Amino acid sequence: MKVIRATKTSEQAGAYYVRIQAMARKHQIPLDVEFDEHDTPDTKYIVMVDEYLPVATCRMYAIDGERVMLGRVVVLPEYRRQGLGTQVMKEAETWARELGFRKAVVESRDNKIHFYETMGYAADYSQKIMGETFTCYRMEKDINI
Repeated sequence: MKVIRATKTSEQAGAYYVRIQAMARKHQIPLDVEFDEHDTPDTKYIVMVDEYLPVATCRMYAIDGERVMLGRVVVLPEYRRQGLGTQVMKEAETWARELGFRKAVVESRDNKIHFYETMGYAADYSQKIMGETFTCYRMEKDINI
């Protein structure tokens, strides 16, 4: 397995592939919902590749000068339960730190909160987000450690 900071179009296509296969397809999410206003040329992506096949991804974009949003953490179903989600998150946090961000924010689906808590994120249950497809909660972590 190889973790890539996707800077080329071909690598970013890997992130899109994983999201289409694991989210849009499984949950019948239309492409214009899965790929939103935060998927821009300035958005950063982490992609994990098994030889040639993209199998996991994480999206990252600035909220402001101090906080970065990490999200769209997706692992292909046949690669789950191997720690790949944790690996792409850790790489995204490292990259965010290198870019000068102090805090990482995620909007976790309600059934994935435990995953992020094990990585040190704290949930703000007053920040319930009713999305088009999932109910989410805002979580935050100080990554400037």
